[in-house]
Amino acid sequence: MLKLTRLFAIIAFALSAWFAGADEIEFLNGSKLDGSVIAIHKAEREVEFEAVIGGKSQAIRYPYPKIHRVVWSGKEYIVTPKPAPIATTTAQQPTSRSQTEVEKLIAEVGSTPPDWLAQTPLEFPKSLDLKWPKPPPKGWDNQKNVGQYIWDKINPNSARWKSGVKLMEHLLEVNTADSELRERIMASMGSMYFRFFQDYARAAYWWEQSEGIGDIQDAIGLAECFFRLGNKQMARAKLKSAPLSLAKVKLLGDMGETREALKIIESARMSQPHELYLTAGDICRMDGKFKDAISWYEKVLIAPNARNKEYEKRYHNRAQNSIDSIKRFELLDIGKLKDGTYSGSAMGYEGPVNIAATVVSGRVEKVEITGHKEKQYYSALADVPAQIIRKQDLSKVEATSRATITAVAVINATAEALTGTPDE
Repeated sequence: MLKLTRLFAIIAFALSAWFAGADEIEFLNGSKLDGSVIAIHKAEREVEFEAVIGGKSQAIRYPYPKIHRVVWSGKEYIVTPKPAPIATTTAQQPTSRSQTEVEKLIAEVGSTPPDWLAQTPLEFPKSLDLKWPKPPPKGWDNQKNVGQYIWDKINPNSARWKSGVKLMEHLLEVNTADSELRERIMASMGSMYFRFFQDYARAAYWWEQSEGIGDIQDAIGLAECFFRLGNKQMARAKLKSAPLSLAKVKLLGDMGETREALKIIESARMSQPHELYLTAGDICRMDGKFKDAISWYEKVLIAPNARNKEYEKRYHNRAQNSIDSIKRFELLDIGKLKDGTYSGSAMGYEGPVNIAATVVSGRVEKVEITGHKEKQYYSALADVPAQIIRKQDLSKVEATSRATITAVAVINATAEALTGTPDE
């Protein structure tokens, strides 16, 4: 009898534990959390939920706008409908959305933190001046100035990108009384979501919150967010007020407005046209107009009056690398390549970008960046290799947003590698 009593007690305990963990919250970002619903606070529009997080049982209140659905005692309740997925076929053909749909997407997704933010530790030097004075004190000190810390420590290290966003969140919390600084922080947060994660809804949300305090690059970045989220008209309206710049012309090219972009370049009067010619070549190349691209790159090789001999060498190397790369496309059949690791190099923004590509059974299985001197456009160093592996066709790889020069360098270096012989 005692044994039966104990058995019933064990069963009862197991059932109670099972029921206690049978509830679930699914957030708008797709992540899920198992645990127990404690209460629904309708007045505050919050769900109080108990779950094991980080090895400890915690009760947390989650606001309705972050929650997609709740499963409570076996019944499902839709709290906030999920927005349509941000699907794209190519970088030039995002899913079409109305202005109302884009604005709703930015408001709903952009205002919610990504699922990784809560688990990301807040890490920064204790010596960092959280008041982020502008202009900064004389002298470069990346352990004291926030902007210099971001430039030197966050930007080049993908493992710190999430903690960079966490730092911006913290700066907002500790600078509640400084409206100008808060707007600058929000502009920086928009830039991080855009550059690091291509998270266009959150980038647009924070750039809009910053009320235009960011630079012209941020304004063009916001226009690109509108385009990537599915509304070219919103993007064009934003671009209309932006002055002429390479970033503006590049975005027109990404939007498929090749003719308009080239018309702007052709009508521009510049004593040093090398960057414009390179941009025109990149636009034609991404549009599949390889013959036109070569013509523009060849103009770089004969254009006069580069800034100095060092820049002239950089421009010429980039142009020649791109010409050679396009010609290699015609010779390259990845399916016929021998197994092995192939090495290549091409000129990036600051210097050579070196890669090692591994081929197995007629497929590119790995593209590793083995060396570079790039100082800003680090997302391309991860995005472009991923595209090469996914598409298995260098002619169809697209430049990463705001990182065309670095992206093209990775493509060129890979083309050089794969048309060579495997390393011994």
